[in-house]
Amino acid sequence: MVHRYKMFSEHSLQLFLPHRVRPGRRALAAVLIAAGIISLLTACAVGPDYVRPTAEAPATYKEIGSWKEAEPKDHLTRGAWWEIFNNPELNALEEQVNISNQNVAAAEAQFRQALALVQVARAGYFPTLTAGASASRALRSGDVGQSTFASGATVNDYLAPLTASWAIDVWGRVRRLVEAGKASAQASAALLESVRLLTQAQVAQNYFQLRTLDAQKKLLDDTTIAYQMSLKLTQNRYASGIASRADVLQAETLLKSTQAQAIDVGVQRAQLEHAIAMLLGKPASVFFIPVAPLSVVPPAIPVGVPSELLERRPDIAAAERNMAAANAQIGVAKAAFYPTVTLNGSAGYESSDLSNWLTWPSRFWSLGTGISEAVFEGGLRWAQMAAARAAYDATVASYRQTVLTGFQQVEDNLAALRILEEEAQVQQGAVQAARQSVTVALNQYKAGTVNYLTVVVVQAAALNNEITAVNIQNRRMTAAVNLIQALGGGWSASELPTSDDLRWW
Repeated sequence: MVHRYKMFSEHSLQLFLPHRVRPGRRALAAVLIAAGIISLLTACAVGPDYVRPTAEAPATYKEIGSWKEAEPKDHLTRGAWWEIFNNPELNALEEQVNISNQNVAAAEAQFRQALALVQVARAGYFPTLTAGASASRALRSGDVGQSTFASGATVNDYLAPLTASWAIDVWGRVRRLVEAGKASAQASAALLESVRLLTQAQVAQNYFQLRTLDAQKKLLDDTTIAYQMSLKLTQNRYASGIASRADVLQAETLLKSTQAQAIDVGVQRAQLEHAIAMLLGKPASVFFIPVAPLSVVPPAIPVGVPSELLERRPDIAAAERNMAAANAQIGVAKAAFYPTVTLNGSAGYESSDLSNWLTWPSRFWSLGTGISEAVFEGGLRWAQMAAARAAYDATVASYRQTVLTGFQQVEDNLAALRILEEEAQVQQGAVQAARQSVTVALNQYKAGTVNYLTVVVVQAAALNNEITAVNIQNRRMTAAVNLIQALGGGWSASELPTSDDLRWW
């Protein structure tokens, strides 16, 4: 088909019927035949048809190891993935993301904009109709040659035309634009889901970190009570002449530093509470989360196989749809090399006498067709073609990089969950040993076999081990949220609007 119409690349051909001149049957037949031939050609669309590029996917995840997956495998609720943590308060917070988060609202508006742009592109399928009316009065020059009107005469002109122009999509330029628009709208829908998933994950991460700080605060408050008892013990022993003033000062120092840590936790907690309020689209001054220490463990999460990741992550789906849009733009650039075919028509009433303006004898009409081709444009079309191909190549590289990033994130968080579980078990043993050490050291101090410095060192070590255990628990919960996010949060590319869905926008 390209070679058949190569003749149009060197010159411009214009076929038209004179304006307001009634054509003969032969001319009218020529216009209709040309329109019929053009309509038969509109099945052609230049440019490459889209074929999804390959992306390497391993057979299994390297870090899955002895990971125990959820049963059944589809236990992760589509959309409401956070319900896997079985936390009613978290569920209530997550439900507010869709309602009030401004980033989600902005992404949703961008999706609606993409839908509207599909209709903008689709409008190119149809002719443009223009209706109007005008009235003018003019004085003819007396120094003009022969004219329909007498020299120096004042002439009225009343015109009511209806004009139509249709640039026929012979080479598929409009079809490629619609194809690109639909793919971009699907990419925008996937990006909306990506923003939604990111925001939901941030809410969950901040929530679990806030609960971790609540657990730390409770730990520090309980430790403060124990240190107050120790201080009271040393003060009594000092009053009895058994302990030194240094013992009292050491006990008081440990107590005050622990109290200071407990106060400092309040700063981080307040900031996390404010961050959650922002993610929910609420003013920080009217948002409050009651204190409740973290008391959950990471649930079993269905991981699946790596190849499923290509359909489960919205950012991968968006990158793939961007490739399809860029591929269609190559066809748009290629269509510019071929002639533009237009049909033109007009009809209406024109008269120099207002009383006869809208009468049958004042009617006029015309039909015409035209074919035009640019013969020189300084290499513009070749540059546009090269730019379109380069843009497509960039989207392919971006798609493959997004896929690799997805695999990395899954592997990272699988490794984190597996290793942190082992660390938590070992750390729990350290906590138990530290607690026993404190009991033994206090008994020895009461018996006078060790000085109070030994007690201080053991108590500080025990507190550090308790805090470390709480922080490991927080890291495990964060890794669980990150893994769910890396897996797409239960989303699937099948949820994207189809081409038929976009047809009505």
